[in-house]
Amino acid sequence: MSKKKISWTAKELNSFKTMILDKKSKTLEDMNENKKRADEMLSSNSTNALYSSHMADASSDHTEMERAYYFIAREKKFITYLDRALEMIADGNFGKCRECSSLISKERLEEVPHTTKCFQCKSAG
Repeated sequence: MSKKKISWTAKELNSFKTMILDKKSKTLEDMNENKKRADEMLSSNSTNALYSSHMADASSDHTEMERAYYFIAREKKFITYLDRALEMIADGNFGKCRECSSLISKERLEEVPHTTKCFQCKSAG
């Protein structure tokens, strides 16, 4: 009879922490790129607005700028979630389901590191 694992080892937690920090670093890079692109579009739009000869061009530029700001907001939210996961590691709550107290699968934690429910409990509602 195999013994059910009830907690992550320090080595496993460190591995999760490294993975989360890598995701956070990549997301910050993406966010900075989107911010730079949005700022360039904003600067370009204010310069070109006086000379724009076609409304469709102005609309397309505006849509692209909105998209960049949407991604920035989305990335900020993801960073908040990653910070929450790092706090859970520090607090000793990382990777345990709040509903059933089972360990959350490694695959789920790699995809959604800030999760507080295992797949079964999340699916149950």
